[in-house]
Amino acid sequence: MNLIARSSGDPCIGTIPLSLTLKPSCGLPGDYEYPTDSASLIRLLRAQTDLPGTVLQHFEEDIRAGYNPRLLGVELNDNILEKIGYFID
Repeated sequence: MNLIARSSGDPCIGTIPLSLTLKPSCGLPGDYEYPTDSASLIRLLRAQTDLPGTVLQHFEEDIRAGYNPRLLGVELNDNILEKIGYFID
């Protein structure tokens, strides 16, 4: 999955409200918008992916800087996708 985070709040406060877009990395349609916050998203990514800590730290810094950071080709298992509402047929 490709993950694109867009801030929907003030990056100066502790936890930033986000809209996370999940896009299949294979190019098929199936975009999904997931409302979350920066702390919950980073916790989820740390616990459920094998992304290095430095990548997640840079991603979080970009969120706080007000950018719309992307993580490309992230492997998320079906249980996580179902938990966040992206149901798979």
